[in-house]
Amino acid sequence: METRGTIPVLVVGAGPTGLTLACDLLRRGVACRVIDKVATPFAGSRGKGVQPRGLEVLEDLGVLDGMKALGAAPYPPLHAYKGSQVVWTGLMHEHREPSPDVPHPLPLMLPQYLMEQALRARLAALGGRVEFATELSAFEQDGEGVTATLVSPGSEPERVRVLYLVGADGGHSLVRKRLGVPFEGETREDDRMLIADLHVDGLDRQAWHVWSDLETRKLEVGLCPLAGTDVFQLMAPLAPGEVPEQSEEGIQRLFNARSGRSDLRLYGVRWLSVFRTNIRLAERYRVGRVLLAGDAAHVHPPDGGQGLNTGIQDAYNLGWKLGEVLAGAPEALLDTYEEERLPIAAGVLGLSTRLHQRGVRSDANAPQRGAETEQLGLHYREGPLSRDERSVRGRVEAGDRAPDAPCHDAAGNALRLFDVFRGPHFTLLAFGSLPGDTVAGLEARYGARVRVRAVVPPGGGSGRHVLVDTHGHARRGYDLEGPALVLVRPDGYLGLVTPGLGTERVEDYLARVLAPSPRLGAVASA
Repeated sequence: METRGTIPVLVVGAGPTGLTLACDLLRRGVACRVIDKVATPFAGSRGKGVQPRGLEVLEDLGVLDGMKALGAAPYPPLHAYKGSQVVWTGLMHEHREPSPDVPHPLPLMLPQYLMEQALRARLAALGGRVEFATELSAFEQDGEGVTATLVSPGSEPERVRVLYLVGADGGHSLVRKRLGVPFEGETREDDRMLIADLHVDGLDRQAWHVWSDLETRKLEVGLCPLAGTDVFQLMAPLAPGEVPEQSEEGIQRLFNARSGRSDLRLYGVRWLSVFRTNIRLAERYRVGRVLLAGDAAHVHPPDGGQGLNTGIQDAYNLGWKLGEVLAGAPEALLDTYEEERLPIAAGVLGLSTRLHQRGVRSDANAPQRGAETEQLGLHYREGPLSRDERSVRGRVEAGDRAPDAPCHDAAGNALRLFDVFRGPHFTLLAFGSLPGDTVAGLEARYGARVRVRAVVPPGGGSGRHVLVDTHGHARRGYDLEGPALVLVRPDGYLGLVTPGLGTERVEDYLARVLAPSPRLGAVASA
């Protein structure tokens, strides 16, 4: 079998994680192939919520507008019933308005298959595509790369050579299994839920309708209108040993029995599944030149929408590191992917499990979600790439998410810090006036890989590198006293915070994470 020429990255799995990674790689000029064993895109809702931090990631990648065009919308209010009578109303998430530092304070609902559609559209705009009906059957690696065997119906097996392989192929990941990486945790066979996408006659789409045991508040059955569609998602917890009828007639009988209603018609089932609660975490995220991401590395209970969102951030963390290593940065940079993301997944698994247990134990607050699910507070403070050199640290530290803030450029045009961050580059924020020759020296050394901006009060400077902190939101958001330099990573986290305006510490930090010169692909211009 002939081996085809080397490409930089093979992404196995075209779900949200694999597609996010592919989009990030392609915008860096890093060629990749994306394969998925399914013949056509999956058409079931599965996950349906993107948390605020996930929305920030997808906005940076140029995907969020496409999701909104497909119907992404805030979650509807909850209506709890006794039969046909509404006995309680509330919100899944407490309403919050956008603030200077958080532009997307509330999650948006969009069925996973529509989110994947938006990601595929962005992938196509970047010059990529998904190779459906293409399955990884085997791979072997050496010190220089990975040789993978791909099979497709009606075609001869194809052997390809890649520099790195990323397994984003779900909870039953072939990549993880072939690596022999333990996937510790549990599958709760007695903790199951029937989920179906279907039409409903006689029920409005302005609320998420739930029928619960009035004594325990435990969910009996729910119908959630899926944003961007004309169907509802039915959710019905199953008792241990219960075998649900999966015909339309059986689903109707189950709903009638649990809701106490017979006036609603359920029909036109588009997708149906019995979900079993899985709580598992891979022991390792990297073995040589093969890496794991998303559900291949961690699987969660569905509560709080944490699994999908954690996978998106896996990809966002890995993308820039793969790009830099492929351009010549030290390969040890890839070790920081596991060092940063595995502890995050462990913590998020604990959160989603606690949220799930609240429902299982009939906690009265089970339907409601707080700030803990938004993923804005997840950080890498103890990680190997976080360096805060202040003697007294502020509220925001190295390793934290970089806050947004409204500013103006020197010409008076409004823009956000997130506008400055958008793209595959590092951003150096100087809170104070940087001399022109310092800016010129940094630009000459790093080019488009590091964007330099001086954040100054009104009247504090001029020039194309100046950001006017018109209302002081930037300095307050970063909680800084006096002059300071803040280096923001391509994934929107603070890598370095150092007092003063001397750039030696910045240059030392960048030497650890940037290639000496971009050899593979061009980085987007400033």
